[in-house]
Amino acid sequence: MAIEIKAPTYPESVQEGSVATWHKNVGDTVSRDELIVDIETDKVVLEVVASASGTLTEVRKNEGDIVLSNEVIALLEEGDVEKSTVTEQPQSSPQVSEQSDALVNPAAKKLADERGIDLSKITGSGKGGRITKEDVVNYKPSAAPSESAAPAVQVAEEIVGVGERIERRVAMTRMRSRIAERLLEVTQTTASLTTFNEVDMSAVMGLRKSYQDEFVKTHNGTRLGFMGFFVKAAVEALKRFPLVNASIDGTDIVYHGYQDIGVAVSTERGLVVPVLRNAENMSLATIENGISDYAGKARDGKLTIEEMTGGTFTITNGGVYGSLLSTPIINPPQTAILGMHSIQQRPMAIDGQVVIRPIMNLALSYDHRLIDGKDAVQFLVTIKQLIEDPAKILLEI
Repeated sequence: MAIEIKAPTYPESVQEGSVATWHKNVGDTVSRDELIVDIETDKVVLEVVASASGTLTEVRKNEGDIVLSNEVIALLEEGDVEKSTVTEQPQSSPQVSEQSDALVNPAAKKLADERGIDLSKITGSGKGGRITKEDVVNYKPSAAPSESAAPAVQVAEEIVGVGERIERRVAMTRMRSRIAERLLEVTQTTASLTTFNEVDMSAVMGLRKSYQDEFVKTHNGTRLGFMGFFVKAAVEALKRFPLVNASIDGTDIVYHGYQDIGVAVSTERGLVVPVLRNAENMSLATIENGISDYAGKARDGKLTIEEMTGGTFTITNGGVYGSLLSTPIINPPQTAILGMHSIQQRPMAIDGQVVIRPIMNLALSYDHRLIDGKDAVQFLVTIKQLIEDPAKILLEI
């Protein structure tokens, strides 16, 4: 019996997705709940698994194709996996080159046919020696091309070499394309301005040094980092300056009676911002544990759309990559974002004496349509004061 493999049901904020990677090909046997294909949306990569054991008999969407919510993307013939392994393999001729026994991804075969490339001359880099679309794109004939070679009009994705100067053109992923659109939209639709300050990290670094081991033992391996202190400081500052925690909806100002803090995380696919819900109710340990979990999910592509939706304020830490100073871009519909940077030992004049202190630059980008410079500066100064004297965070003073 043929079973339809459908794309997941997308949330309202996601209109469509595209096929990122096929993990199975026509003729392959799959087990129930085994990963078949990844679908990339502008926010997250969704995994589609087999609803039953059987053999994949048809692939209706190739890599890169647009996929709508609940659209049928493949057909699966339900049956015993062990029996179908032998009987179905010879019938999977669309996936096997006439001159090679190597398996071929549907998108790779389609591209090879378009360009007149002999698949038997390509060494597959995929699982089990499978030839991928990237293998076809990167393929360069060892000899000069014949008269029957594919026309030059098809070189949109090919490597173009001129002597030692090599270029490669690839399409943006859906997520990267959406990120680019949103960033450009922010620069065009907000009155973005950035204010700077610097913070002495001595007190926080002293606390970490004194209590790190005890903190780890008490909280089941959770480490005490800098981000937890900044989230706590941001929550307290947002309570004092509710306008920074607000958002603009048309001609209305929406004040939020809670602090949902987004923490920017960099991944291979692009920047994502998972959200710590109701951060005002979280302890340092809960915050650090939440950030650690989100970072792991982000690296593995396991973040859900719900985990990245919403947020009233965002914190981004370019300092982990060595950034000394930057102007972060607001994450709409939020109206402000805090940027942390690398810590440097600098000479400071304190009580008439020159001392060396660990200093971090802070940047607050804000939407001037809603937040005045005075409020933005005072908000950033509040965070500075709370970080330089962490006891104030605990005492809420």
